[in-house]
Amino acid sequence: MKSFIGIDLGSTTTKAVLMDDNRQVLGRGITNSRSNYDTAARVAKLEAMIDTRLTLLRRELSEFPALEGKIDAFLAGLEDRFRLEQFLEQLADLEQTCVGNVKGERFAGIDESVREVLKEVFVRLRDDAVGMFAPGAERKSDFFRDIAGSRYLNTAEAVAKEADLDYDMLLNVYDKSIIDVENRPPSEDMRGKFLRALDGLLAGAPQFEVTADSVRAPVQQALDVELEETYVVGTGYGRVTLPFSKEHIRSEILCHGLGAHLMYPDTRTVLDIGGQDTKAIQVDPVGIVENFQMNDRCAAGCGRYLGYIADEMKLGLHELGPMAMKATRTVRINSTCTVFAGAELRDRLSLGEKREDILAGLHRAIILRAMSIISRSGGISDQFTFTGGVAKNEAAVRELKKLVQENYGEVTININPDSIYTGALGAAEFARRASEEGAVTEGVAA
Repeated sequence: MKSFIGIDLGSTTTKAVLMDDNRQVLGRGITNSRSNYDTAARVAKLEAMIDTRLTLLRRELSEFPALEGKIDAFLAGLEDRFRLEQFLEQLADLEQTCVGNVKGERFAGIDESVREVLKEVFVRLRDDAVGMFAPGAERKSDFFRDIAGSRYLNTAEAVAKEADLDYDMLLNVYDKSIIDVENRPPSEDMRGKFLRALDGLLAGAPQFEVTADSVRAPVQQALDVELEETYVVGTGYGRVTLPFSKEHIRSEILCHGLGAHLMYPDTRTVLDIGGQDTKAIQVDPVGIVENFQMNDRCAAGCGRYLGYIADEMKLGLHELGPMAMKATRTVRINSTCTVFAGAELRDRLSLGEKREDILAGLHRAIILRAMSIISRSGGISDQFTFTGGVAKNEAAVRELKKLVQENYGEVTININPDSIYTGALGAAEFARRASEEGAVTEGVAA
């Protein structure tokens, strides 16, 4: 099967979209962006391939009578088991790396004791892993570093205390090891992981009333489909670092404009608020960019700014929106400059302002800045599409809807749950078109 892949290398996350030659999206993948952009691109692509396999599995199993009415639960359970296999593989890599880093003067005379403690830490982490990937289990993140990091720190502190060992030693070993592990993508043995996941799922889920032997054939058929990487296009903040030739790179403005058009063909104005920049894009009826404006070099009003605010308030980034939604009033914020944000935030808190009211003001300030960029690009015309990671923030969406109505009246605002993949989607379509044009050229030459 031909496949066309778009990779959007952002400043905080890297996304990939896999599309077939009928312009159908088969898979999406996302991972943390790293200093090693090559690895981030490979991991995001691997995640899109995994998601594609799940799409193909759904197609094969949709005709399987024994799973009628249960296919969603079956595939969710299969993916959880697959993710468990993947997590345990990376956990084993982390353990081996940590043990290997117990060396040097700091560990002289106690190296064996530290290794024994590490062994106990990872025994407990493996025991905990099954519950983390059980049906219905909630995880704040699906990124290995986030999951493993929080679990390691809590477990290592407890084990170090029991062993009367300096916890800082275990912390130092982890900090040194996680970077190496993070820059080594999981193995691409998808077939083996999926088959082991299938056996594990059926062994512990009698409610599906199917045997491994009966369901293995359609599963293997989906896993045996060859996914040909026909053409890959890269875009995003870090696109110049991607290991692609010039012909396989497109600007993020073009990709976001085209991606928004593919999701909503009547889109004329696109606002993308990502980790590093804010883009306002005007597109024509076929998704070609007519005009655009971006913020300056400062990251004020972008995802990085929200991340800084979350750190200042000792909150998770995902907690900012819900807390701001509880506000009873909106505190006026004078600056969205990251440099001064901390000082103003602390001043407001010292004056007795509630955190939720301050956050409501911060979200309004961010969207006001975005509205200024939109105005410079040509304003808003129906339909309007909001993309990027900030589009998932309910408080930002609320302020955007208010300000759009105040300034432009009733306008259709499109917000897609998969909006973070907009740039990668546009890149995948550019890949498909490039391949199609190449085929036509080859045909003429022949």
